[in-house]
Amino acid sequence: MTLKKSFGLAFSNLMFDKMRSLLTMLGIIIGVGAVIILISLMDGMMGMMTDQFSKLGTDTITVSVQDRGGSRTIDENDMYTFVDQNPEFFKAVSPSVMVASAKVKVGRDDLSTSATGVDESYCSIKQLELEQGRFLQFVDVEKKQKVCVIGTYIEKEMFGRGNGLGQKLKINGDTFSVIGVLTEEGDSTSGGQDEVIYIPYTTAVSMSNSSFISSYTVQTNSVDIVDDAMTKVKQFLANKIGDSDYYNVTSIKQIMDMASTMTSTMSTLLVCIAGISLLVGGIGIMNIMLVSVTERTREIGIRKSLGAKSRDIKSQFVIEAATVSGVGGLIGIVVGSILAVLFGRLLGLTALPSLTAIGVSFGVSVGIGIMFGYLPAKNAANLNPIDALRHE
Repeated sequence: MTLKKSFGLAFSNLMFDKMRSLLTMLGIIIGVGAVIILISLMDGMMGMMTDQFSKLGTDTITVSVQDRGGSRTIDENDMYTFVDQNPEFFKAVSPSVMVASAKVKVGRDDLSTSATGVDESYCSIKQLELEQGRFLQFVDVEKKQKVCVIGTYIEKEMFGRGNGLGQKLKINGDTFSVIGVLTEEGDSTSGGQDEVIYIPYTTAVSMSNSSFISSYTVQTNSVDIVDDAMTKVKQFLANKIGDSDYYNVTSIKQIMDMASTMTSTMSTLLVCIAGISLLVGGIGIMNIMLVSVTERTREIGIRKSLGAKSRDIKSQFVIEAATVSGVGGLIGIVVGSILAVLFGRLLGLTALPSLTAIGVSFGVSVGIGIMFGYLPAKNAANLNPIDALRHE
């Protein structure tokens, strides 16, 4: 029997009892659908995480130091000199001075938030975009000007959207002029990306109780050299400070890699759990194929008496099992793809099935059909034609 006729007969048997065929394929449909949904959602989550980390700057390094006193410490001039002396690794550096518990007040309206002291290069380091006005400039930092750049949440709460530029507000009692408003990145809500205030770091130091700057944001030339750049920074700090307990060097890329590893592990675990459905589906196919061999024993005897060889009988039943699981896999792919998109929208993710996930799921479904269909096919091929013809 030709391969074309074998598939034709397999589809005929599949359509002969549609309900039984559907129930046989149900385990495969659920398993493949679950795999597609989980992989798509995990890919969407990973994509969202990558976008968020990219906004934070995957090419940046955060340096945290403690004041050890004496000559075993660093200041902003040391960091600026270090970056300038290593242009093959670094683009820019900005001190970062946090003014925690900042009380922002405009008239009778007040808001408890925080302000961050930075220099003029921080805008390009973090790839900030301005909706109105300008960012901090060198002269603002040099002269400790009381100017600020605010996010849209601060603008909305204090002045109303679109009315912040050129206004004045008080931060812990000091009056600042709003010289710029950042482009909205979130939804202008409390605790989001738009609740920010940037002031010159020199001004922030004057407002704090300590003149020591404990944090710096360093931009590397590319994401590819972040690890090498971190090594360079650590060597510099080791030579300057000595004790590693007094400094810490981290990067967004390092955190993103850790998150990616955790997500991949979780994705693999979930797919393995979903794969149990495929195993159950395979057992269901084997069970139905064994029943089918029993039901068609007389047919097998007739075919053998007419000259059909054992390998023909075996291949026929294997093809039928593969067809059942293959069709179930296709249905599972369609159902899983639709549900993945719907669930992605509900969760705010871009969940689109990948060609790799679809190809692997379909291949596994067909493979399970062949694997679990082999035993029934072998039993059918080994039937004695005389005994088969006597079967009622």
